[in-house]
Amino acid sequence: MNTMPPVADVDMRRATLLQILHWLAIGRVQPQSLSDVYQGAMERLNPRLNAYVDFSVSLIQEQALAADRRRRDGVIGRLDGMPLAIKDNFDVAGVPTRAGMRRRTIVPEQDAHVVARLRASGAVLLGKTNMDEGALGLATNNPFHGATHNPHRLGYTAGGSSGGAAAAVAAGLAVAAIGSDTLGSVRVPASYCGVYALKPTHGEISARGLVPAARRLDAVGLLARGVDDLTVLLQTLAGYDADDARSRRRRVAFSPPDWEPGNLRAGFLPDLAAVGVEKDVIDVFEDALSKLKGELGERRTVDFSDWDFARTRRAGLLLMEAEMLNTFAAELADEAYPVSPGFRHMVDFASRKSAADYAAADLVLDAATLKMRRLFAQVDVLVLPTTPQGAFPLDGPVPSSQADLCGFASLAGCPAVSIPMGTLPNGMPIGLQLVGARGSDLRLLELAGVCASSLDAEPAYPVEPV
Repeated sequence: MNTMPPVADVDMRRATLLQILHWLAIGRVQPQSLSDVYQGAMERLNPRLNAYVDFSVSLIQEQALAADRRRRDGVIGRLDGMPLAIKDNFDVAGVPTRAGMRRRTIVPEQDAHVVARLRASGAVLLGKTNMDEGALGLATNNPFHGATHNPHRLGYTAGGSSGGAAAAVAAGLAVAAIGSDTLGSVRVPASYCGVYALKPTHGEISARGLVPAARRLDAVGLLARGVDDLTVLLQTLAGYDADDARSRRRRVAFSPPDWEPGNLRAGFLPDLAAVGVEKDVIDVFEDALSKLKGELGERRTVDFSDWDFARTRRAGLLLMEAEMLNTFAAELADEAYPVSPGFRHMVDFASRKSAADYAAADLVLDAATLKMRRLFAQVDVLVLPTTPQGAFPLDGPVPSSQADLCGFASLAGCPAVSIPMGTLPNGMPIGLQLVGARGSDLRLLELAGVCASSLDAEPAYPVEPV
């Protein structure tokens, strides 16, 4: 019989996935009570944050009761009873996949690959999270489903396009969340909301059932309140999927997490200001580096003079816009329920481009691969801020440079991790990004955990909106 004191509701909402797994394993927390706590927080805070666009109390309770029964029977999955959120561009059987669009009535009959994996592991799917229209944006200021507010400050962006997922994790409305990352769509909101994110090596997690933004760039992204949680999610979801053309049958296992800090070669850009990083972000970055003198090993300046961050990000965006002409052809043709003027303007830009323009943009991916090979022959990890700026007001201008520092990893198919690195003068969080060679996901997560422990910069979860 368990004689330990019960876990307070707020502690369930601030705990990491690993901590909750421990509580579930020893019987200190039950799936039903755990889901009740998260459901109650969603009902209380979602009207203010707008992190979720869809959730069903009855479905949450049904899943939690099933997890309770499995734990009583002793046959459980890796994530049994764990309350998780899903971005609204992943198919969940029987639930409309809106993908942030005004009127998208497609109701899938099958789960996306990652959703099926989560169900098989016993996770409790809390609901679908808000996102930018068509995933074409980085602010989650959706013209039809409303803006997601940053839990650290109402009226400020949570980032995008996985802004609802990041806000839910930071505010304790989900233990972790599944998002998508095409040019930074989990890393940007992780930076703005003060949570942890992983964009894995391209193809390591099947994207089948994810509404495509740009298939050559799309990656399933993970958001959590701890680095080790990202590792558990990666190991649960990664694997070959014969029904996904981009999935790859791994011939060599992930590089083991065996870096030795003394032998680590860390690469840094020579001039962050020259690539558009704001002074306040540079100050926080330099302060973080001063705390990581031993963790980052030998520091080397790397040459990125041949890499135009803004131009290459624009090339990736053109690939997205062009593919969306096909992905959302029905929505673009629907005169009764038109897409927003902003979305149409962006995809119309692609419609005016030629096949040669698209081919030129596509060649940037090859250039990124070659750049990656040369870079990681010199260093083991690239260290830089996740975003050039912090979260900004929802009613203000949207910086065009938000994804500039995330674009390289996306275009090169590399893994990248964002961890909280500190707080800007206005009190908003900002992230540190670690980028590694393809296949170095576990090594990157190990280093991220070491750095996160030394920085101790994560906010006090759950972040209650003010």
